[in-house]
Amino acid sequence: MFKGILIEKSGDGQSTRMAQLNEADLPDGDVLVDVSWTTLNYKDALAITGKSPVVRQFPMVPGIDFAGVVAESSNSSFKAGDRVIMTGWGMGEKHWGGLSERARVKGEWLVPLPDGLNLRQAMGIGTAGFTAMLCVMKLEEQGVTPDKGEILVTGAAGGVGSVATTLLAARGYDVAAVTGRSEEAEYIKGLGAKRIVDREAFSGKGKPLAKEQWAGAIDVVGSNVLANVLAGVKYGGTVANCGLAGGMDLPTTVAPFILRGVTLAGVDSVMCDRVKRVLAWQGLARELDHEKLEGMLNEVSFDSVIRTAPLMLEGKVRGRQVVPVSGLVS
Repeated sequence: MFKGILIEKSGDGQSTRMAQLNEADLPDGDVLVDVSWTTLNYKDALAITGKSPVVRQFPMVPGIDFAGVVAESSNSSFKAGDRVIMTGWGMGEKHWGGLSERARVKGEWLVPLPDGLNLRQAMGIGTAGFTAMLCVMKLEEQGVTPDKGEILVTGAAGGVGSVATTLLAARGYDVAAVTGRSEEAEYIKGLGAKRIVDREAFSGKGKPLAKEQWAGAIDVVGSNVLANVLAGVKYGGTVANCGLAGGMDLPTTVAPFILRGVTLAGVDSVMCDRVKRVLAWQGLARELDHEKLEGMLNEVSFDSVIRTAPLMLEGKVRGRQVVPVSGLVS
């Protein structure tokens, strides 16, 4: 038996509790992993609280990522004792996730822990940091280089924004960081942002076009914020969008696209192919400053995850929430 957070259907809603689980309860897969570290992400908080219909089937163990040690494997790519990272592929939505002491997954979903990272650091990065790296890679694929001008990052105090700011600064970009929490300004500047921009400037109805300011942007918010970001991107610039914290709608016009040649590039970390996953994790291991990463982390005990989830939805946490799950925590 082992512990795991379990979400169950309850009438018209759901209930969430810490439960005792059995290995036989785990879903199909060819690799069994002892989970060392996981995280509490925004999507996990939505799933745990039931504020959004994230969970596709019940019962469900939430947790969209984990890092751990292989216990058993019938997959030729992994053997017992290997240290691995798991993100995406519907974990915590359609397949039992990482908020459990053990997990069973398909080996093709796993990425070997790259040299230069331990398991805690890997989850310090987690899905959010992995997504941030994919966004940075997307900007570079589109030719947005440091000499082109300033890069805007929305949600800069959050998980994706924190890592994106650090990665961009390390690559020589000037970062303008958007946040609605003025008290986090020094924290964000410590990550490498050159200046802080008040989120209020982006919250109103977007104009078709605004003054050209940014060579590119990484957006996690969507809705009016993304519409205003697009309106201010320079000719030929790119916006990498990976989130919808402000809403799924996009009240904009075609003006930025047909008059300035702006590209809106979607970034998905869930179904991303394995080759790109490995490249992104290797890049994170090489480039992310470990001291700055540590400054982003807030350790949440496994037993307090359920009561911490609502605080995340209320915007009362910053950076990355890492969760030690088992004794194998190195």
